[in-house]
Amino acid sequence: MDNAAQYGQQDFNLPHDVVQLPSKGKYYKSGKSSIKVGFLTAQDENTLLGQRNGDNIIMTLLKSKIYEPGFDPMELLECDVEAILIFLRNSSFGPEYTFNLRDPKTMKDFEQTILLDELNVKPTTIEPNGEGLFELMLPVSQKMVKCRILNQRDIQDLQKMRDAYPDGMVAPVVTKRLEKMIVEFDGSKDPADISSTIVNLPIADSKYIRNTMEGAEPKLDLDRVFVAPSGEKVSTRIAFGAEFFRPFF
Repeated sequence: MDNAAQYGQQDFNLPHDVVQLPSKGKYYKSGKSSIKVGFLTAQDENTLLGQRNGDNIIMTLLKSKIYEPGFDPMELLECDVEAILIFLRNSSFGPEYTFNLRDPKTMKDFEQTILLDELNVKPTTIEPNGEGLFELMLPVSQKMVKCRILNQRDIQDLQKMRDAYPDGMVAPVVTKRLEKMIVEFDGSKDPADISSTIVNLPIADSKYIRNTMEGAEPKLDLDRVFVAPSGEKVSTRIAFGAEFFRPFF
């Protein structure tokens, strides 16, 4: 049984709500702009308490709480994953999220609270075509490329590759990321052709693709600046690891 099929075996009559996706479905073949997500249950507390790795918790929750027949959570964009996690937390524990920061002057921890339902989506700088792809003209080589935004499967594959490289060796993260992003290069869709071309791509073209796609991806505004008790400013980014749910346990 493939992954997509196994998600279709869940009981979709369980209590759930509809979560609006920040991506608005523009980047999915299905065009889904919203998704049915179940509420956390007592059974889910076992998952929250039992797993130590934040990434494992996130994927386990997505696989069990998305109530859409045949929908593969690994295809989700990062912003949509974050929206689903915020829904799960808000619907179970409320929107207040309290966490610790360190005062850079006194080196003492202090608490700060935000409201998760007030997080906004950053505006994107470029829109995709009807296929959810971005058509870019490279500034140096003057070649046309079509790119896509990376999903959960892509992100996990890159992390596994990075982790597999021995100490002292540099993992080819830049080129592998480009291989996953670029679906067509100068009219060619052949993965082998694209891979060989990327190796010799001018750095200016490589940076242009990465910077443009960074602005093209819809993202929640997770960066915040707080004032510590000493008066010093502390910058932080809201994280979605294990501690996002575990303070309640």
